[in-house]
Amino acid sequence: MLRSLKNLIKKILRSEKRTGEVNLVLMGDAEIRRLNRRFRHKDKATDVLAFPLGEDGILGDIAISTETAKKNAVKYGNRYQQELKRLVVHGVLHLLGYDHGKRMSRAEKIYQKL
Repeated sequence: MLRSLKNLIKKILRSEKRTGEVNLVLMGDAEIRRLNRRFRHKDKATDVLAFPLGEDGILGDIAISTETAKKNAVKYGNRYQQELKRLVVHGVLHLLGYDHGKRMSRAEKIYQKL
């Protein structure tokens, strides 16, 4: 599964004509809650966090809660792998400067098909 997520990241970067390293970290709710509290001042677990760096060939880090991803998969009627893919796409787009909105929604739809 990790290999397919890494390949997805590479495909998105190629399509966006961007290069750089993306670090993907899969973790549990407790770990992502700590990050969310520290960096977003929200004391709750979330599904994905993106930390853009944009320096020395490093685009940034993506943290995904596997626990929340599993819950979301059930909630939205997706397979777990589909949900992880959706979260990777969302995280990479944030690293590339996309904000929530129409542009992000359009891009997410395109990259979900990869």
